Amino acid sequence: MRLKDKITVITGSASGFGKGIAKKFTEEGSKIIMVDVNKKLLKSVSNNLFQDHFVADVSKSTDFKLLLKYIYKNYRKIDIIINNAGITHKPKPMENVTEKEFDRVFNVNAKSVYYCGKYFVPKMKKYKKGVILNVASTAGLSPRPKLNWYNASKGWMITATKAMAIELAPYKIRVNAIAPVAGLTPLLKSFMGGNTIKKKQAFLSTIPIGRFSTPQDMGNAACFLCSDEASMITGTVLEVDGGRCI
Repeated sequence: MRLKDKITVITGSASGFGKGIAKKFTEEGSKIIMVDVNKKLLKSVSNNLFQDHFVADVSKSTDFKLLLKYIYKNYRKIDIIINNAGITHKPKPMENVTEKEFDRVFNVNAKSVYYCGKYFVPKMKKYKKGVILNVASTAGLSPRPKLNWYNASKGWMITATKAMAIELAPYKIRVNAIAPVAGLTPLLKSFMGGNTIKKKQAFLSTIPIGRFSTPQDMGNAACFLCSDEASMITGTVLEVDGGRCI
């Protein structure tokens, strides 16, 4: 029960890593507001975990404002925010990524973190406590070819994490990130450019430990960084990648 009585917001939590984090945080006693754009799937997953949910597109300022209003009306505080929502473009040469694809990747992966800072941070500063966890990627540390703008968005998130951490430390707000390697999530097919055995084997060959990240791996890492056990850790990027970045 390391997160007992903590109010946690997790974006992109209807599937993949976000769902795994929500499951672990539920087991550790946190009350969660699960956020996702997929209304049907979000409702199903949140009901199974006996947690609250809020349908929102994190790339939109209006949705973030409504989310903030909902949380403080019903819970009156936020202890932990996990910026997990993320998307990618399909593998292709950088010049072939359309402007629409580029904007969508940065609006979801980067601008959502900006909105977190704009709308949630003032409340956390007022109470001088809180934890923000950004779900980055090994792509932001060791880029893969043909995922150029996705790589860049995750590199932005890593720098944003460190910048937020140093600015918010005087307010006792910790900010960290986890950097998973590609995992068993709905995005895996997009990262690999297909779902064949050959493509999986090629991808796995770059991970020394020999397997993909799992939602459970992310849940365990996130739980530690968001718990009081990590009270002296801020501005770090924890690689949960089976050795991918060595």
